[in-house]
Amino acid sequence: MAVVCSKADWFVSSCSTSLVAINLKLSREPFVFDCAKAETKPKQADGDSKSAGEGSEEKDSGSDRILAFAVSASGKHAALTDDHKRLVLFCTEPSWHCISTRWVVRRCTSLVFTQAEDEVFVADKSGDVYSFSVLEPQKAGELKLGHLSMLLDVTLSPDDKYIITADRDEKIRVSFRRSPYNIQAFCLEHREFVSALLVPAGHPDWLLSGSGDGTMKVWHYESGRRLHSVDLRQLTLDSENTDTEKRFAVSRIISSPDGKHIAVQCERLPSVQLFTVDPGTEGCLSPAETLALPHAPWDMTFDSQKQLWVLLETEDVNVLLYQYSEQHWKLCDSDTPELRRVTEALQAQWNIFKGSVGLESPFKHLFKVNFDNMASYLQKKQERLEQESRKRAANGSKPNKRSKTESSSVPQNTS
Repeated sequence: MAVVCSKADWFVSSCSTSLVAINLKLSREPFVFDCAKAETKPKQADGDSKSAGEGSEEKDSGSDRILAFAVSASGKHAALTDDHKRLVLFCTEPSWHCISTRWVVRRCTSLVFTQAEDEVFVADKSGDVYSFSVLEPQKAGELKLGHLSMLLDVTLSPDDKYIITADRDEKIRVSFRRSPYNIQAFCLEHREFVSALLVPAGHPDWLLSGSGDGTMKVWHYESGRRLHSVDLRQLTLDSENTDTEKRFAVSRIISSPDGKHIAVQCERLPSVQLFTVDPGTEGCLSPAETLALPHAPWDMTFDSQKQLWVLLETEDVNVLLYQYSEQHWKLCDSDTPELRRVTEALQAQWNIFKGSVGLESPFKHLFKVNFDNMASYLQKKQERLEQESRKRAANGSKPNKRSKTESSSVPQNTS
C-alpha cells in the first residue's frame, strides 16, 4: 500500500521500503529515504531489550517495509516506522535530513505528532501507545497506555489534551494525554473494527471515525455522544448493482484546511465521496459529490491550498488533482505546475510503487468471522444418520448372530 500526505510545501508519499518527499513550489530533486539502507539495530541494544523484559518479542526479521509515517502540522518534522521496528525522525528544514533512529518494542500501525511538535505518539499492533520526544531525539520511548486488542489508528485533540485511539474490537477511547490512565470517554457504536480517525479542521470538539462496517460517524468525543452517522454503502456510484451485503472498510477520512469539506475513501472502490459541513448544525455532514476515478485509489490528501490529491494504482496516471470551483470539484489540467512536478517525480520513482499494485486489502483479516453452528450440526447429524442407515442395511443381508445364539439355547420340547 502507498500512503500520501501534504503539509506546508511538501507532498510526501511512502510505499514498500521508501519514502519520497517532493517540493510543490520549487523544482528540486525529491528526497528519497530507503529503509533497506537505514541504520541497523546494534547487538548491544538487543541484549538491553531482553534484559528489560522484551525478550519474548518476535524475532526482528522484518523486510524494511514502511508501516506508517506522519508529518507534523507545520511540515518541519516527519517520522516513519517500518517492520524492522525502526522509528526514524526527520527534520525538513532547511532540507530533509535524518535526526535519529530509535527502536520500538513492537511493529507499529499509526503515528501522530502533537500540535506543539514536541512529541510523536506511536500505536502498535499489541494495543500499546508510546511517546517519543522530538526535542530529545535520542531519548527512549515511554509507554503511555494500552488496549487489549490491536490498535489501528491514533490521533490527538487540537489542544493536545486528549489521546484518541481506535482498535480492532470496535472501540474508540478518549484518554487524557498527561494522565492516560484517566479515560474521559468511549465512543461505542461501530459493529466492526475502527480503521480511521479524524478531528476535522475548524471543529475541535468533533471526531470522525470510519469502520469496517461501512459507516462513518461523527462524535462529540469529550462526552462520547454520537452526532451523526452515514452509511457509505448507500452512496456508492452504482447503487443498483452494488451488493449491500459486501463488506468494505473506510480506509481514509480527511478534511480541507478550512474545515468545509470532508473526503472519504473506502478500500477497493474507484471513487472518493465528498461531504460538506453544514454551518450552524451539530455534527451534520451533507453528501456533496462523488468523484469517479479510473482506478482504485491508494490514498488521498488535501494540500495547504485546499486542493485534493488522489494517488492511483497505475503508472500512466499516478496522481490526480482536484480544485473546488463553482460548487463542484473539478479535475485540474495535467499542465498544472505542481501536478506536473509530482507526476514526473513519481514516474521516475515508479519502481518503488509497482510492487504494491494489486496487493490484497490490509483490512481483509480484520473482519469478524461468523460461524453458522446450526448448519454444521445439521450436516454432521445427517451424515451420522446416513452412516447408521448403511450399517443397518449391511447387517440385514447377513444372519443376526445374537438371534441365532438365542434360538439355539432354547430347550426343545420332546413331548
